[in-house]
Amino acid sequence: MSEKTTADFWFDPLCPWAWLTSRWMLEVEQVRPVSVRWHVMSLSVLNEDKLDELPEHYRELLHTGWGPVRVCVAAEQKYGPEVLGALYTALGTRFHVRGEERTAETIAGALTDAGLDPELVHAMQSTEYDEALRASHAEGIGLVGQDVGTPVIAVPGADGAPLGFFGPVVTPAPKGEAAGRLWDGTLLVASTPGFYEIKRTRDAEPVFD
Repeated sequence: MSEKTTADFWFDPLCPWAWLTSRWMLEVEQVRPVSVRWHVMSLSVLNEDKLDELPEHYRELLHTGWGPVRVCVAAEQKYGPEVLGALYTALGTRFHVRGEERTAETIAGALTDAGLDPELVHAMQSTEYDEALRASHAEGIGLVGQDVGTPVIAVPGADGAPLGFFGPVVTPAPKGEAAGRLWDGTLLVASTPGFYEIKRTRDAEPVFD
């Protein structure tokens, strides 16, 4: 059997595009020898020094963004990092697939869905977890720089060391062998010394299926 490749994935539950990329990675695990390690990053942290430059609706979104990531870090500290994948799936299903509001009730429900203590919802309003949140965010964003968002993934680069990328941004999330081919391409560009970016303007909304 082929040795599994580890892909590190930094997510903010707020972002629908990160959600689609995460669903792609779960498909990749089914068709390639890959194992995903989940980590928390935060759009609220990323943009906290830019709030005056942002439209009001996005500032409001970032204000609500602190709660879910704090709960994720609280769950990681209580149960270990292995619970992050299931919690992210539960949160994303409620936020993006079902369109539920990012309220305490919704997040407590997601904790229950993931088999975790719903009382962790109280971390939403606590700064107790912010230091650990910032450290996890810094680890991911440090691989790619400040001019990106979520998701950040890290895969083996040309020298075998972790190489970080923003994205891939895709909708809908590829399935089956299509997911595998996109993964193969991701590894290919990561193995090319000096490769930085492929990008085009998005002309479609996220498709959740």
